[in-house]
Amino acid sequence: QVQLVESGGGLVQAGGSLRLSCAASGRTFSNYYMGWFRQAPGTDREFVAAVSWSGSTFYADSGSGRFTASRDKAKNTVYLQMNSLKPEDTAVYYCAAGPQVWYSNPRLRRQYDYWGQGTQVTVSS
Repeated sequence: QVQLVESGGGLVQAGGSLRLSCAASGRTFSNYYMGWFRQAPGTDREFVAAVSWSGSTFYADSGSGRFTASRDKAKNTVYLQMNSLKPEDTAVYYCAAGPQVWYSNPRLRRQYDYWGQGTQVTVSS
């Protein structure tokens, strides 16, 4: 059974940092994009960041320069380091995995087949 389990969320003051982890089990995601999305109450789930199998990274403008996505292939784990957090970063953060093919766009939700349950990130002002 394939599972993606996020951890590392919590409450932090504005300007602080958090490191989210996503542990994958049930299969090795070779040639898969690993993405991070977030969803605040009343909004659609939006792209945050993604990392390819080779380590190339993609970021939404909202997190560019503040967020860093990475993956540890040996541990089958993906990370999202978030610095200089803002209250508007408050959301549930989801990890996702999707096949990396020539036509796939890692910024799109529909590219991802597997999703975690999410971890809450709350940034206080």
